Amino acid sequence: MDFELTADQVELQDAARAVLARECPAAYVRRVAERGEGADELWSTMCGLDWPALAIPTDVGGLGSSWVELAVVVEELGRAAAPGPFLATVTQFVPMVLEAGSPEQRKRWVTPAAAGELTGTVAIDEGAGTWSAGQVRATAAPARDGYRLSGRKRFVLDGGTADEIVVAARLDGELVLVTVPGPYVAARHVPPIDGTTRHADLTLDGVLVERDRLLAAPEPGRALERAMEEAVTAVAVSTVGTCQRILDMVVAYVKQREQFGVPVGSFQAVKHKVVDMYRDVERARALGYFSALCIAEDDPRRALAAAMAKASAGECQQRVVQDGLQLFGGIGYTWEHDLHLL
Repeated sequence: MDFELTADQVELQDAARAVLARECPAAYVRRVAERGEGADELWSTMCGLDWPALAIPTDVGGLGSSWVELAVVVEELGRAAAPGPFLATVTQFVPMVLEAGSPEQRKRWVTPAAAGELTGTVAIDEGAGTWSAGQVRATAAPARDGYRLSGRKRFVLDGGTADEIVVAARLDGELVLVTVPGPYVAARHVPPIDGTTRHADLTLDGVLVERDRLLAAPEPGRALERAMEEAVTAVAVSTVGTCQRILDMVVAYVKQREQFGVPVGSFQAVKHKVVDMYRDVERARALGYFSALCIAEDDPRRALAAAMAKASAGECQQRVVQDGLQLFGGIGYTWEHDLHLL
């Protein structure tokens, strides 16, 4: 595996960063995060650039690029703290339908998602603290011309706004994946920690869906696992982008902030913290792109790689956020400062 970006991938990275700097400045993120405004304009811009279609196969309307190109864009979205339905739609809903759907179902839902005409998400967690298929208790019972759902789902990203939701449930005790129109479910908004995201708890009781909305995978548990490897990798790479932005802000600040007549960045204790932050960001980035490469090549290590990327990104954000706040001093703790958006 080659961990260096190609010239085309670097060009994509530069273009994505330039677009987001123009279309998603901190003031825009702040309006979404603090005032609850939508991000429709930004989503429209992304769709106009075909970002949702990047890693989608050409036979269902995508560009056919690899998952690495998608990771490049996702990292830049994390760097900009970009709000909107991209992660839920492109790295959760689309992989689930691609893994579990029949050719007809893929064209029905993935093709419009690639064009930006449909948003989606997945609903798995039920409060057990895991996205494992083993914790799914929601049910799908045969009903006239379809299935009647029952149960509740928690912490569904964009659960209150997505056009379509892939729901994990049990039919006669066996795991199934069902695509449910978003307006069919009762969604309760969950107050976010991160104001750039929108989560909801869903109530499925009494929801009736047609038979052709049951995804056709013969092994839905395996399909779910593979789709979640993509979702986890996307969150990890996005986290790396956010941590890189914090590191960049910290480095710029400690170079210009003076104490005792010299920049605070010249102090040994400050240098040590910044170096530790840099190390953690680079390690998390390497593991994130290793996972992206494993997905792109369908390497048998993809499950392990996704878990490693998730663990490293979590450790990275913990250090970078904590030390970043400390190195900024009191100003970093204020809502007026852009650091809190990250």
